[in-house]
Amino acid sequence: MKYDYLIIGAGLSGIIAAEQLTRKGGKTVLLVDKRDHIAGNCFDYQESNGVLVHKYGPHYFRTNSKHILNYLSEFTEWIPREYRVLSKIGDMTYNFPINLNTFEQIIGRNSSEAEMIATLDEWRTPIDEPKNSEEVILDQVGEKLYKMFFEGYTLKQWKKHPKELATSVCGRIPIRTNRDDRYLNEKHQMMPRDGYTKMCERILDSCGPNLEVRLNTDYRECKENVEHDHLIYTGMIDAYYDYQHGRLPYRSLRFEINNFDQEFIQPEMQLNYPEPSVPYTRTVEIKHATGQKINSTTVVTEYPEDYQQGMEPYYPIPNKDTEKLYLQYKESAEKEINTTFLGRLGTYKYYNMDQCIGLTLKACEKLINSPSIPKKTADEHE
Repeated sequence: MKYDYLIIGAGLSGIIAAEQLTRKGGKTVLLVDKRDHIAGNCFDYQESNGVLVHKYGPHYFRTNSKHILNYLSEFTEWIPREYRVLSKIGDMTYNFPINLNTFEQIIGRNSSEAEMIATLDEWRTPIDEPKNSEEVILDQVGEKLYKMFFEGYTLKQWKKHPKELATSVCGRIPIRTNRDDRYLNEKHQMMPRDGYTKMCERILDSCGPNLEVRLNTDYRECKENVEHDHLIYTGMIDAYYDYQHGRLPYRSLRFEINNFDQEFIQPEMQLNYPEPSVPYTRTVEIKHATGQKINSTTVVTEYPEDYQQGMEPYYPIPNKDTEKLYLQYKESAEKEINTTFLGRLGTYKYYNMDQCIGLTLKACEKLINSPSIPKKTADEHE
């Protein structure tokens, strides 16, 4: 059978592309993934104790886009959830991101927003145009808080000094002078009521007979042997081109899972460990966010690692050198005919979930309105 679209990767970008192209575009789609499950890095499952766990690290959905929220709401109900994080340094546990509560913990007494603003003005190192992650934090809060909360954590997470990373890496963490202790700024913060995997299953179920899904499948075999008019690729862009310009660096993760016979272990969903002497970056008890009512819990400890073949590439590394290398691949991609690159790995960008979704919806709208592939109904393919 010939397909209008071959989509590589059954993560959010690939799944949403499949839904848009089949339902709105009337196209036939073959969706393939090398893993044995859909949902990509959003995949969640029940641990042996019944706790719903995010297999590839916590995914905190948030967005300012009502359009994206409305789109996903067709496939899931939501648990409103304002995500909260603490940072453990020595014997102290601090509010994080930095806010007035954090400031009071540091100075050891009650304070006010006015005093915090005045103190940060004294502590900060003014930099007119920050050029990297170190400068963007020094400009906001100064060296003391930068060293406490950012430098060590960033070195562990990225194996690069903050001065080697783009401003977006540390700059995505808010700094507040009020008592807002939420981890994120976005207007809509929530968790799919039944989990991400169930949400993704419903998205695919809506596609009808125009969609075929193949798991445990090597995309190269499909690319060469499956007749299709257009390819959508969400994997590593350097791998697609057989690393002809060199290997793009990624960071990977190793997870240590521990189950406990009690309702909760941690005071909040996530504890950060910025001290270099601690080998892991964070421990996550996702049950705080999923709302499960169960007398067991699971804590996942994250150890960042260099990506090597056979591992999962979680994070593109945003800095000047990688951007130069990526631009060579982007130039190759722009010369491709009937090929679209999507997602974090396909575009080598450190996107949030809602950004990936928004870009996928826009890309599919453009493809659907393109005259190159005629629309077909499901009946015509049966």
